Amino acid sequence: MSDLFLGLISGTSADGIDAAIVRFDDRADGTPDAELRFGATYPWDPALRARLVALGQQAASLTLDDVGELDVLIADAFADAALAAIADAGVTAAAIRALGSHGQTLRHRPYGRDGDGRAPFTLQLGDGARIAERTGVVTVADFRRRDVAAGGHGAPLLPALHAALLSRPGEDRAVLNLGGIANLTLLPGDGGPVRGFDTGPANGLMDAWCLRHTGEAFDRDGALAASGRVDTALLARLRAEPWFAAPPPKSTGRDQFHLGWVDAALQGAESVADVQATLLALSVATITDALRATQPGTARVIGCGGGVHNGALMRALGNALPGVVVESSAVHGLDPDHVEAMGFAWLARQTVLGRPGNLPSVTGAAGPRVLGVVHPV
Repeated sequence: MSDLFLGLISGTSADGIDAAIVRFDDRADGTPDAELRFGATYPWDPALRARLVALGQQAASLTLDDVGELDVLIADAFADAALAAIADAGVTAAAIRALGSHGQTLRHRPYGRDGDGRAPFTLQLGDGARIAERTGVVTVADFRRRDVAAGGHGAPLLPALHAALLSRPGEDRAVLNLGGIANLTLLPGDGGPVRGFDTGPANGLMDAWCLRHTGEAFDRDGALAASGRVDTALLARLRAEPWFAAPPPKSTGRDQFHLGWVDAALQGAESVADVQATLLALSVATITDALRATQPGTARVIGCGGGVHNGALMRALGNALPGVVVESSAVHGLDPDHVEAMGFAWLARQTVLGRPGNLPSVTGAAGPRVLGVVHPV
């Protein structure tokens, strides 16, 4: 049977659909060895992306018809990305054993709608059945809900792969994913349990602020932030958010950290550049606070995700962590733009092999679970 798997993900910033075709083998100790055969990012239709961004910023409401329609439109976009990746990689659909689709998160409420834990849920749209029908590839989708059903947060889901590919005995490491939301995977050098959790905003707030005020989807190389000055009073108000002080396991998303949340902290006289600089400082402060609180002996931070390309952000992280190596996953042979998509290829493999995809030490679930729903062809 084929050892090629395809992973698809669109993150909280909805800045594109990442696709990765990965070859996996099992090492003698049972851990995976992964080789990225092809990776690319495919753009959203601009009108659909604008709709998704608005929903993520809680600027619009949905009817049941809207939900049904979006489920199909998102699935079609993911199917188009899968078919394009297969063609661009020069392989056939028959060569792909299964694809794993993260879908697009519209709401992530692991604490429940009112934060009381009574009805926790997570909602990713992108009908896996339609993706399977469109691509002719076995499709695994809806990975997060089983972990939430087992009492977990459904996120982050990639620390097990991070541990297999990036841990090193004798060195405390952290993998830092800089997507719309930042999350850490803690890899202790003594072989202790792997932990992981969201730390708060990474690029999401900066992207949204930049789009609102400049029309650009993101702050290229952090230039807008670098042109401003950190507003210490605003930063203090933002850091006072109680979520930041909550212990792991924890996860979050755009439904919590959106521009309405920023607007509520503004006093009206702040410049656009100063707010951008402050949002960058917020990302750095909450990441470094979380790292010091949970693994103070970290020697190396390995970054992945779109934020790795934000020079201002990476420099600020390095300055905030003296004595710690802060580097891209590219140093370790993993393209930072495609680590997450590789992760969903791996999750699809875990599911079709009947293996758990979550780590209870990370998500807080009651135990290991086989994740996702399989849509055969």
